[in-house]
Amino acid sequence: MKMKKVFLVIEREFSTRVKKKSFIITTILVPLLMAGLMVVPFLVQSYLKDTEKKTIVVTDRSGLAREALVDSEDLTFVFADGASPDSLRELFGESGWYAVVDVGVLGDNGTPSIEIYSFKQTNMDVQQRIEASMGKAVERSKMKAYNIEGLEEMLASIQTSLHVKTYLWGEDGQEKASYTFVYMGISYLFSFLIYIFIVLFGGMVIRGVIEEKTSRIVEVIVSSLKPFELMIGKILGVASVGLLQFVIWVALTAGIYAVAMGTLLSSADTSSLGAATGEAGAMATGLLPDIRSIVESIDFVSIIGAFILYFLFGYLLYAALYAAIGSAVESEADTQQLMLPVTIPLMIGIFIMLHTFQYPDSSLSFWCSMIPFTSPMVMMARIPFGVPFWEIALSLSLLLVTFLGVAWLAGKIYRTGILMYGKKVSFKEMWRIIIHYK
Repeated sequence: MKMKKVFLVIEREFSTRVKKKSFIITTILVPLLMAGLMVVPFLVQSYLKDTEKKTIVVTDRSGLAREALVDSEDLTFVFADGASPDSLRELFGESGWYAVVDVGVLGDNGTPSIEIYSFKQTNMDVQQRIEASMGKAVERSKMKAYNIEGLEEMLASIQTSLHVKTYLWGEDGQEKASYTFVYMGISYLFSFLIYIFIVLFGGMVIRGVIEEKTSRIVEVIVSSLKPFELMIGKILGVASVGLLQFVIWVALTAGIYAVAMGTLLSSADTSSLGAATGEAGAMATGLLPDIRSIVESIDFVSIIGAFILYFLFGYLLYAALYAAIGSAVESEADTQQLMLPVTIPLMIGIFIMLHTFQYPDSSLSFWCSMIPFTSPMVMMARIPFGVPFWEIALSLSLLLVTFLGVAWLAGKIYRTGILMYGKKVSFKEMWRIIIHYK
């Protein structure tokens, strides 16, 4: 293979696509959109939350609501003893009340009925807060019915929260902390990134091949290059464009998000924000193990190194498959029937990835981490849990060899496909091209 000619094809593919307006526009707009999707929830939570004071009238026949429903910053409860929802309805329109809550008598099981009346749909948050407060009051009422002295203190004292710590024994006799939930998060992130990248940029390869066939420029190029050399150059050229755009997306998204969040946090009402998140933060602080131990337990060098290799080789393999499809058709509309065999292995890889989180060493996880069409997703789900080096080396070798083989077949289809005018290519026709072309 003449590498100089291959590099010329790579350079041509890269420079042609990078200079397109569509590349520049999407490179700028996508990070803005992604950063916006991450910042908007914070804006909604911090600035657009419902702070309107609501007055709720309560009719209580259970004797529990007055103790349970306590005023808060946005809710005020007014108790109308002896009233009924029907009698309050006449006053509702001019009163400015938000809703009427009717708490019924205690049933045989010690639980009252709770009904909310209003002229407009009530907020789900309000409903859930009333349900939670009344639920706790009913629980206390049932406990008191047993007439056991100090029952609440007894129940409070026996409530226990356990955190199981796991350790790995090393061959040197030392032990290292292991955090399965962190490994699952890393596995999911890296595996899903590979899947998303292949899906997003696979179409770029198909369009690139079809465009050249349509313009007939390729008939001149192919006369001076072998099909395999041409296909390798096209795949690597388009892949380099995709990788460049992806890196820019990640960098710009992170930068825009950091600047936006820094600005918003500096201008936000930190006192109200702290009050809203204080309880959750205290709980998280008590439950999460030491961050330093987590970081030290993760082999970031191996994980990131493997991710780069599987990220690259996985995309190249599927880019070759997409190139083969583009070589056999004349328009994007004709690719639909040929896309299914390429999409199915990707979907299978995602489903097995979910299985691998729970069973990283199962036979299914092992074999699918070796099969090139699923290994990029499945192996990345296994690596954070610890995989022998020989398995990773074998998996990457199979992935690389399969990519070269598919690129060679795509070249054969490409060489013949450029001469097939006005003819839709089926799987049978593609197989005939592969078998008979020399």
